[in-house]
Amino acid sequence: MRRVALTVREVAFIAGTRGALGLGAGLLLSSKIVPTRRRALGWTLVAVGIGTTIPAARMLFAKRHAAIAS
Repeated sequence: MRRVALTVREVAFIAGTRGALGLGAGLLLSSKIVPTRRRALGWTLVAVGIGTTIPAARMLFAKRHAAIAS
């Protein structure tokens, strides 16, 4: 098992990306809110979650690669 040291800020960023994606997907699947608002907010959160996943993944893989190289 490889260990990668992450700061609290990095963990919070990764958790936030997962949370936005999950919340957006949950809104898209629910029926409690007005459909037009629900879809707009849901798709926005999904897009933000996906868009911020890319930098989070790059950061994590760069740290992992640096740990392997050391």
